[in-house]
Amino acid sequence: MLNQRTKGLASKIAQLVIFQMYGNLPTERQAKIFEPTPKGARKVVLATNIAETSLTIDGIKYVIDPGFCKMKTCNPRTEMESLLVTPISKASAMQRAGRAGRTGPGKCFRLYTTYDYHNDMEDNTAPEIQRTNLANVVLTLKSLGINNLMNFEFMDPPPVEALLKALEVLYALSALNKSGELTKIGRKMAEFPLDPKLSRMIVASDRYKCSDEIITIAAMLSVGYDIFYCPKNKKLLADSAKMNFHRGHVGDHIALLNVYTSWKETNFSTQWCYDNFVQVRSMKRARDIRDQLEGLLERVEIELTSNTSDIEAIKKAITSGFFTHSSRLLKNGSYQTVKHPQTVYIHPTSGLSHEHPKWVIYNELVLTTKEYMRQVTEIKSEWLLEMAPHYYQLKDVEDSGSK
Repeated sequence: MLNQRTKGLASKIAQLVIFQMYGNLPTERQAKIFEPTPKGARKVVLATNIAETSLTIDGIKYVIDPGFCKMKTCNPRTEMESLLVTPISKASAMQRAGRAGRTGPGKCFRLYTTYDYHNDMEDNTAPEIQRTNLANVVLTLKSLGINNLMNFEFMDPPPVEALLKALEVLYALSALNKSGELTKIGRKMAEFPLDPKLSRMIVASDRYKCSDEIITIAAMLSVGYDIFYCPKNKKLLADSAKMNFHRGHVGDHIALLNVYTSWKETNFSTQWCYDNFVQVRSMKRARDIRDQLEGLLERVEIELTSNTSDIEAIKKAITSGFFTHSSRLLKNGSYQTVKHPQTVYIHPTSGLSHEHPKWVIYNELVLTTKEYMRQVTEIKSEWLLEMAPHYYQLKDVEDSGSK
């Protein structure tokens, strides 16, 4: 919009140099915001709240604060994460105003009223422990010998429902016994600085002799969703490069494994990342996480074994960690989660978004325009009964009328 508006004004105004700034932007494009502004031009930076506290750009005089941010919150019952647009807190408003004039006099223009500031904004942003999945926190506390979680003196106590849900998930993953004490599997899981589902997947990989592939998948999932980037002017090329990793309709988890394996075969080439629209920084971080996980395998007495040819074994190991995140296809093309039924959809960025497999597991649920499953892999329904007979019953996984 800014480009279009300034084109119409031509020489009536000074040249406007426009940059974007957000977390998933490739590093080299992020660095452009720090380049000196050409003489006689003005610099405009459109940023998410990454610019609120994380960086200072030299010469910024004016800040325009819309009074909103996108905040990630997790529903304990459904484990669904929502990235919702919410009003910022007064503390955030002060931080944003502080960006103006860091290196000289400046002004902040707030696009909300004084009434909104005093009556609609909280003093501080809600602490993350009150709006996130607590399974990892609970597992860590249990491994430290803290069993009475309800009376534990948290600085900012999380909701009781979130704690109970975390205990339920850990019991389902066999990390806790019926008395709420850590099991042998739970002690191994606690050694990994990961979400318990990923830890359980790694522990299960020992049984399926594919720990090498599973720690790679765990590392790639830990990086988040900024593995690929898609420049608007090269969308078709970027989509084509991404689908190359999904050849054979293998599912998103195996596609992540394919990305890492291909990168490794090129001796971790930066140019390969550019050619395939893959974020170099994310891949390097995944490599560091993977090296750390490989070192931890020895500590928990899991042998590093590779089984690249047996995709089913890899999928079974993944299912061992994510069986609580399973859903089945409905006749209308949507999906229904198995344990706590709700209608969900495969995320458009998934390699399986046009495939509609009968049964899938997913890494997480996110609410944007719909309830979407992210990082999806096709499974067989009998695996759920095999791996979690205490969690699923036959009626949960009956295939549309046929047992």
